[in-house]
Formats: sequence, C-alpha cells, structure tokens
Amino acid sequence: MAGLFGRLRSVMSARTVASQVFVLQVTVALLLVAAAVAALLLQARSDGEREARNRSVAVAQTYATAPGIREALRDPDPSAALQRKAEAARKTSGVDFVVVMATDGTRYTHPDPDEIGKKYIGTIAPAVAGGTVTETVTGTLGPSIRSVAPVLDANGEVIGLVAAGITVERAGGAAQDQLPVLLGAAAFALVVATSGAALISRRLRHQTHGLGPTEMTRMYEHHDAVLHAVREGVLIVDEDRRLVLVNDEARRLLALPPDAQGRPVCDIAMDPEIARLLESGRPASDEVHAIGHQLVAVNQRAMGPPPDGSGPCGTVATLRDTTELRALSGRADIAQGRLRLVYDAGMRIGTTLDVVRTSQELADFAVPRFADYVTVDLPDLVLSGDEPAETSTDMRRIAFTGVRHDTPLYPSGRLIHFVSTTPQAVAYARGKTVLEADLAAFSGWQEQEPARARRLVGYGIHSMIAAPLRARGVTMGVATFWRSQRPEPFDDDDVSLAEELVARAAVNIDNARRYTREHSMAVALQRSLLPRVLPEQTALDVAYHYLPAQAGLGGVGGDWFDVIPLPGARVALVVGDVVGHGLHAAATMGRLRTAVHNFSTLDLPPDELLWHMDELVSRIDQDEDTDGSVTTLTGATCLYAIYDPTSRVCTVARAGHLEPVIVHPDGEVEFPGVPAGPPLGLGGLPFESSELHLSEGSSLVLYTDGLVEDRHRDIDEGLDLLRRTLARAGGSPEETCSAVLDALLPERPRDDVALVVARTRVLDGNRAVTWDVPADPSEVARVRAEAARTLEEWGLAEEAFTTELILSELVTNAIRHAGEPITVRLIRDRSLICEVSDGSSTAPHLRRATTTDEGGRGLFLVSQFAERWGTRYTGSGKVIWTEQPLAW
Repeated sequence: MAGLFGRLRSVMSARTVASQVFVLQVTVALLLVAAAVAALLLQARSDGEREARNRSVAVAQTYATAPGIREALRDPDPSAALQRKAEAARKTSGVDFVVVMATDGTRYTHPDPDEIGKKYIGTIAPAVAGGTVTETVTGTLGPSIRSVAPVLDANGEVIGLVAAGITVERAGGAAQDQLPVLLGAAAFALVVATSGAALISRRLRHQTHGLGPTEMTRMYEHHDAVLHAVREGVLIVDEDRRLVLVNDEARRLLALPPDAQGRPVCDIAMDPEIARLLESGRPASDEVHAIGHQLVAVNQRAMGPPPDGSGPCGTVATLRDTTELRALSGRADIAQGRLRLVYDAGMRIGTTLDVVRTSQELADFAVPRFADYVTVDLPDLVLSGDEPAETSTDMRRIAFTGVRHDTPLYPSGRLIHFVSTTPQAVAYARGKTVLEADLAAFSGWQEQEPARARRLVGYGIHSMIAAPLRARGVTMGVATFWRSQRPEPFDDDDVSLAEELVARAAVNIDNARRYTREHSMAVALQRSLLPRVLPEQTALDVAYHYLPAQAGLGGVGGDWFDVIPLPGARVALVVGDVVGHGLHAAATMGRLRTAVHNFSTLDLPPDELLWHMDELVSRIDQDEDTDGSVTTLTGATCLYAIYDPTSRVCTVARAGHLEPVIVHPDGEVEFPGVPAGPPLGLGGLPFESSELHLSEGSSLVLYTDGLVEDRHRDIDEGLDLLRRTLARAGGSPEETCSAVLDALLPERPRDDVALVVARTRVLDGNRAVTWDVPADPSEVARVRAEAARTLEEWGLAEEAFTTELILSELVTNAIRHAGEPITVRLIRDRSLICEVSDGSSTAPHLRRATTTDEGGRGLFLVSQFAERWGTRYTGSGKVIWTEQPLAW
C-alpha cells in the first residue's frame, strides 16, 4: 500500500502543470468509475437478497396452500405422497429446496432423501404459531434465504410446515450475467475520460509552454514585477470599456486615481484625448499627445474579435514618455545629417587630379548645403604644383559659388593681397580655422577693404568661417564659408563640420598639386627627349604629331618617334612605346631613343638593330633587379624602317608594335603584313625584316596604340577607322595627319599618341648614277673619267678633283683587297655621296702610315677630303661611303 501511494506521489509530482492536470483527471475518472462499479455490485447484491427472500416466501406460502397438501399430511406415509411433488415444485420454482415437515420439524420431503425423517435445522416456532418466518443462513452453498410457512386445515389450525430456501448467488444470477457489460461500460468511460484529459493536457501544455507550477508561479510573479517596473505604461480595457488592468507607469503618466482599475474609462479623471482614444478603441500607432509638459506616444491595438461577433472588443494601450527622446533624436538627426554631408563630400570632391577643378568641387558641394557662398583662394605656386611660401598672403581666387552672383565678394581669378588681420591671413599663417560669427561687429576683418566690408554686411552676409586648406603639413590656401540667407550664424559645431569638409578637400588638392608637379616634370623631361625639329633630308616628306596623355587620366607615357638620316640619302623612321606612365616611362623612353640613335650610326639592318635593342632592354631589367628596389620589367615595343630613295625599297622590322599603313598614290590603303616580332626585353627570340617597294608619292603611316585604342573602342575598330580615314584623307602629310587626328583622337586621351606620316620621294637618274667595275686596276681610270663627266653634267665640276681622288682610293682598295662584284654609285643629295661596294665583309681601318711605309695612306686621304665616311654591311658584302658637302 505504501508503494502504491509512493508511485502516486511520484506521478503527481510531474514537472509540468499539463502533466499534473492529466494525471489528476485520469485519477479522478478512475475513482469515479471504480465507485460506480462498486455501487452497482452492491446494488446487485442487495437486489439478489431481496429477490431470494421474496421467492422463498412466495414458494413456501404457495406450496403450503397448494391443493392436496393437507390430505397428504393426514396420510399415514406423507413422504411417499409429497416427495415427488415437492421436488417438482422445487425445480419449477427455481429454489434450492422445498421441505414439508411436521409441526415438530420432522422432514417429510427433502432434495436429499437421506435427510427425510430428520429434524429441520432452522427457526420454525413463528410458523407453528401460524405466521411465516424468513431467515438468512450461511451454509455449504453460501448465504441462503429460508422461509417457513404454515399449512392450515379448514379450521385454521397448523397441521404442518413448508420450508423453501434459495441461495443469494442463485437469486442474483441475472446481475452477475450483466457484470461484463457493466465492466465494459466502465472501461469505455475510463478511456473517454483519459482521452479528454489528454486533449486538455495538450492544450494546457501549449498555453503554458511546458512550464511547471513553480515556474508558472515565478513567471507570473516576474510578469507582475516587470509590468509595474517597466518604463512604459500599459492599460487593458475590456469590451465594456472598463479599465481592467493598469500598471504603475500608466498611473504616473496619466495621473490616475488609486481606484481607477475596474472602473469605466468614461468615469476616470484623465486627459480628455487619451480618454476618447481608449473609449473609441480605434487602432493607434505612436500618436503623440501632450500631457502637461510631457510628450506621450500612445499605441493601441485590439485584443481580438468581440465575444458576440459585433460591437467593440477589448484593447491594449501602451504609453511611452518621448520628451527626452525627441530632444535626443533632434540632436541625432543633426549629427547624422552632418555625417552624411561629410560622406557625400568624400564622394563628390576630388574626382580629378586637377587643383582648380577640385577647389571648385568643394565650393559647389558646400552651397547651399552648408553655406550660402564659398570661396577658395590659393597661391599661384600651388597652381603650378609647387609648395607655397609660408609667409605669403597673396592668393588667387580660383573657385567661387553662391546662391546669387551679384555679391560684393571678390570674383574668381582675382589676385588678392590679404591684410594680416583678416581671417584668411590668420588662418593661412597659423593653420587654424577662424570663426567670425557676427560680421556686423567689424572686429578687424574689415581692414582688408572697409568700403567693400560695409557693402558685404549691407548685402546680408552676417557670419563667416575661414578654414585653411592644410594637408601633410603644408598649408595650400584658404576656403571661406559665408552665410547670408540663413538667419542663424555659424557656431562651433559648424566650425567642426567646415574643418571636416576642408580637410577632405585639402588632401585631394594636395594630391592634385603633387600630380601637377610630377606631370609637368614628366612632360618637360619627355619633350626634352623627343625631337624638337626634324632633321634635313630629301628622301621623305614627313609630318608628325605627338600628344601626351591628359593629366589625371593616364599621365605622361613613353611613346616616341624619330626621323634619322642615314648614309646614302637613306632615312630611318622609328616609332616606339614604353609600357606605363610617369617619370620612369619617360626616362626609359629617353634611354631607348638614345640607343636607337647609337645603333643607327652602325648602319645596322632593322632586324639586327631590334635584336640589339632587345638585349639592351634585358640588361636594363637586370640592372633594376639588382639595385634592391622593386622589380619592374621594362615592356616596350618598337618599329624600325629604313627607306632608300634610290631603290624605293623600305626595309621594316617591328618588335611587338602595330604594323605600319601604306597609302599608295592612287589612294589605296594597305596593311603590308610585316611580321610581328616579340616586344623588347623578352630575349632570345628572332626578329624578321620585310622589304616594301614603294612608289613615289606613297605615304608610310606609323603610329602608337594610343591613337587607335580607347576604353570605348577596341583596337580592331580603331584600325578599321584609321583605314577609312586614310582612304579619304588625301592632301599633304600635314593634312593627312590632321584628318587622322580629327577622326581618331579621343577627347581626353588616356595614353600618349604619336603619329608620323612620311611621303616618299625618289632620287632618279638625274641625281644618282651607278657603274659596275671589273676587278682590273686599269678600270680605275675609267671610273675617274665617268665620275668627272657626271659631276660636270650636275654642275659640280669644282668637286671633280676631290671626288676622283676619293673614288680612285676606294676602287683601288676594293680591287686589291676585296672581291667582285664591285659597284660604284654617285648620289647628288644635300651632299655628294660616293659609295663603293664589294663582295668582302672585311672593312678597312684608318691608320697613320710612317715615312717608310709604301701604303696605308689612302683612307687617311679619304678622311681628310670627305666630310664623313664609313662602312655598312650588306647581305653580299659591304659598302664604303663618303659624303662631301655641297653649297646650297
């Protein structure tokens, strides 16, 4: 029993309220069902006893009055007459026994014949007296009910007794038959009760979130504590507009009386607007109401639909004191606005690396967001990229923006000498912002120009901030903010904002200043390295154009071009491009241009010259690699072409550069397909030359990629546009150059642009003659005679002696020391050129012969009579050439 109660206590101590309710409901249902079943069983037992009593009495009395019973008792052998009838009556009536006995209790009948003749066990005295007696006896068959009735004769005397008995179990057999049905109904009732308890428990578990009694109690305690401690008023109004809940904060905000809770809203003394809102029950979101000196934000929401589906429903209202919050939010809005202004300034100021443009962006941005007028004054040295003098107060107004243009302020472009007492001069000298909150006080700022100062105040300008443009320890100028239309003057917070704006602008102006200086230096360096005038020559009519990249976009690059006269009236055309921009690219370009000039003096073929240039660039990279600085590979491209006006052959080789364009005399434009070698500096890769035969009047167009390539146009489109432009250009090289630039040059080039247009000329037979010379010493005299006759025809008879001497020495050396074929060529150009070619690759050397030497004086004489002389190698040998000056 103790264990049962222990298990019950364990079950009842379940953690959650829902579990305890479930167990309790199931227990109650079980007890109720058990009690009902027990009551039914007790009722059935009582009914069985009553049925047994009634049946036994009825059987005893009925048999005692049955016909023939009195006659049988007077018979000498009553047992023989009554035994069979008594058993028949017992079976018919369903009792356990029917016994007929004498008045002394001797049995005449009995279900067990052995009991006949024995005394009846039980009470018979009342029956002998003429009454009926009933008693309960517990025998071997269990509890039984026995009744004894008298047998009366005609005179009413008792002549015998009849006893009938039946067990209670036999009488209650019907109730026992109904017991399974009763238990089934009880079980069904228990299942239904358990299911209902489970559903209720589940719903309760959902509503209580699985909390236990202690937790529920603690939660409601906390809820009540929070409800009254929170700094937000809470009111709950039911559908009858009665205030059912109010916390302490709501009482304080609305000044409610202590008995307000439970009363109708209309009967409570409170703010009328709040009362109407609570009475109406309408939704409200952050409605601000003035209650005394407080600003209260009210929110109201319905708790759900009304119980009957119509009319008002309960509402929940919250009240929040926003008096301090409004003040804080106002200051926060101001601070946020200023932060947004500073952020926008960083996005809008300094979009280019131009000092004037950046200064104007500062002025445009601050008007009218911060000031009504803004001026920016800088020394002239800053505009040129230099650092200004610390003591200088002469500044030029380079930016001005205002809400109106008819102000007495100095206009843009004016050079202003600021007096030392003015805010601008003080801010520039000290590097600190100066605030003049009340210009009408004339605290010294008017000494700059008193009359103009009075006009400014009369115009309505009432306050000013002068902030120095200072970055990286250098003060570059002053930005002045003026206010006129806004009535409030500048204050300390405005000074902080002005300093933020000016600090951002100052960094950008300093960057632009530094870039301007670097760009100017790079442009100066680049222009000093490029050809200023083209050399005099008669082989080509050349026009060119060079444009460095815009400052702030690409900057100065490393593009270059050259026109180099070569021996034999030939001309070399060069165009190249160093990758990158800035001083390094310009300096590298100068080194490469100088190298091309040096290699051209060796009169090398184009492919061989590019091979030497490739070696040079590789060595430059190696030198920069070993000096401890950051490794920067020198990427460069180059095109080198040699045009011979006597043969009209142009030999071209290119190293990663765009190929040239040929414009034929008939206007046809051709890309000749010159093999593209690798860019300079890769090393180890060969270059290949192409020979182009050009008609007289053909144009050779050389250019860099800055002309045809742009971020809005790919290189194929640029080349196609170049082809179309050249096809319709016509005219002189200058006109062709202008037409190409007008069609292809971007508005603001991001890369250097170099363009060279060279129209070919031809030295015909009137200006060049050639003789083949056999390897016979006697031919020297013939060559001298032919040369003298030719010079006389050209009107150069005065040069005949010198020319004969030079040719005699050169031809003699070729016959003696070289091999065939030997060729002599005279060219009348800006100088008289003599060329002797032979089949040997061995070049003669100039030396001073001693007095005892028989030879070795020929080249010495040649060098004395010729202005220049030299040797160049060909695929089949060499050419020794001389140049003699001619009078023009």
